[in-house]
Amino acid sequence: MRAYKASRSHQSVLELLPCLWRINLALNPEMDSSGALVVLNGSRSFWDSTAEHQHQYIIWLPGTGIAAVYGTIIIIGLVGNVTLMKTCLLVKSMRTVPNLLLSSLAVGDLLLLVTCAPVDASRYLVDQWLFGRVGCKIIPFIQLTSVGVSVFTLTVLSADRYKAIVNPLDIRRSSIGLRVGTIWLLSVSLAIPEAVFSDLHTFTIIHTNETFVTCAPYPHSGDLHPKIHSTAFFLIFYIIPLFIISVYYCFIARSLIRSSVDLPAEGHVHLQKQIKSRKRLAKTVLVFVGLFAVCWLPSHMIYLYRSYNYDQADTSLAHFVASVCARILAFTNSCVNPFALYLMSKSFSKHFNKQLCCTSPRRMNSQNSVNTNNTTV
Repeated sequence: MRAYKASRSHQSVLELLPCLWRINLALNPEMDSSGALVVLNGSRSFWDSTAEHQHQYIIWLPGTGIAAVYGTIIIIGLVGNVTLMKTCLLVKSMRTVPNLLLSSLAVGDLLLLVTCAPVDASRYLVDQWLFGRVGCKIIPFIQLTSVGVSVFTLTVLSADRYKAIVNPLDIRRSSIGLRVGTIWLLSVSLAIPEAVFSDLHTFTIIHTNETFVTCAPYPHSGDLHPKIHSTAFFLIFYIIPLFIISVYYCFIARSLIRSSVDLPAEGHVHLQKQIKSRKRLAKTVLVFVGLFAVCWLPSHMIYLYRSYNYDQADTSLAHFVASVCARILAFTNSCVNPFALYLMSKSFSKHFNKQLCCTSPRRMNSQNSVNTNNTTV
């Protein structure tokens, strides 16, 4: 019977399941004469018999199901985000400020799906870190950069909607390139410490005296590091941005309520359409924010729980299942935005279908030449 052992390694807020469960066979795997493969208790054990590498790699078969879910998320995310970028960048009528910000958001999601999701999936297949010291520094850096791009882009989108609805006559607009560049620069800057301090560390399971090496953002030198790490990321990449977004939307809601009350019952058709369009776009951005909040909250909660109970690792099956679901939900956030936009916007869904079917951009541009900074999706 297989027993699961909890490691004492805690990754960043984006690496919530770093070797949490290691496979420990009750019986020692036996090798055949060729030293190739043995199937035992749901695991497959591979042996590298070269002189330089005397390692046994145990592949956990149930982990292949989890990895398959990751693969599905990656494929769906690639299709959705690439098509979103093509739609917003190649179709002239869709080349607006909010849509260009959404394209930047899609780039961050693609980066996460292409680089970090496969690495995360590998943790459920093989019980060792396979990507070396360089990978241990690069992967957490990319993950944190991507999440920073997501949450800061949503914050900027909320600010943009605030200006468009509450202060529509304010013509002072910073360049979209400057805004996107600032978002990425801030995200990269905040992720640099993760790359600096993440390293391969040796951990020991006290009750079995077993040691192993894995990638972690700090050595197991006490319970202060994980508490600071988890709390800081929860505040910087979740609480503070969502609080700012909430403030913006409170002002937006108050402005829309006032405009609806003050609007004459008859006439002003153009103004009514403009307010309706702004409401629709504000609702779309709010849905994106809601998806981010829902998808990332379980991961933050589990990471905080582990960090504040660092000396009492939870080895229950329920905690393992909850951790896997939270991790998958976090990666799901990187593939749902294009499809949420598809369901909420008729114009976007029309252009999305054409881009997905590889319709010529020139033909699409000739069908719709409307270009405005405040109207999109």
